[in-house]
Amino acid sequence: MTLRVFAPAKINLSLHVGRPQADGRHPLESIVVFADAGDYIWAEDAERPSLAIAGPFGAALAAESNNLVVRAAQLLAAGAGLQNGVKLTLQKNLPIASGIGGGSSDAAAALHALNKLWALGMTDAELANVGAALGADVPACVYGRSCFMTGAGETVAPIDISALSAVLINPGKLAPTGAVYRRFDELNLGGGFVRTAPPSWRDREEALSILSFMRNDLTAPAKDVAPAIADVFSLLDSLGGARLTRLSGSGATVFAIADDAQAADLLAVRISETRPNWWVKPTRLG
Repeated sequence: MTLRVFAPAKINLSLHVGRPQADGRHPLESIVVFADAGDYIWAEDAERPSLAIAGPFGAALAAESNNLVVRAAQLLAAGAGLQNGVKLTLQKNLPIASGIGGGSSDAAAALHALNKLWALGMTDAELANVGAALGADVPACVYGRSCFMTGAGETVAPIDISALSAVLINPGKLAPTGAVYRRFDELNLGGGFVRTAPPSWRDREEALSILSFMRNDLTAPAKDVAPAIADVFSLLDSLGGARLTRLSGSGATVFAIADDAQAADLLAVRISETRPNWWVKPTRLG
């Protein structure tokens, strides 16, 4: 039996970050949605474990010996007391180190695929608990729905958000999460962090209005790590046509929310014509 599971891009509509705690982790609050763009995981029975990586961004992961997909499979098998072989294939469509949760979503998809392949019968909550050991973003990716992330990202509360048409733009430069957070600390940011309640919006227009007053606290340090991020914002400002533009996660991907799918498609074409080497993807969020 072969199973295929979609691993959607995770987008931070907002990301508020505090100063590091005694354990070194940063408290955060983030409104998270998932896109209809993403990677794919295939899983099938095999005599021994293996991982094949394909797709436009697969080559960048080929030399990685500690892939989150492999670690997810190892954790799940160990927890279930299994020694099953499995052939995993990752179709890597999302850019690497891009702030849209690609690795975390891939790990979550692998957990879902293997839970079915091995007939473990685990709930999403149980899979999220396994995934928490792989990174703070993995639990949210296991649930795969719009949510409000708190703690250091491990606490997830589902929320309702109307669908948003958007464009994802990545300038092809890496913004490693660790480097961005180190720069965040060097800049002594996070002093204004205040806990708030999960959002509740009547409709899309109210959501966009309130989101416009929110922010991504990693934007300044991410621009220092990957200056090309500033180029994305400058181009979007010059082109117009976006209701809201913001960095996702630690970057370098920026999202631009448009009025509707047609406007998002048009904006994507205009960006691609101007910057043909950038990764540009019209999508639906939520």
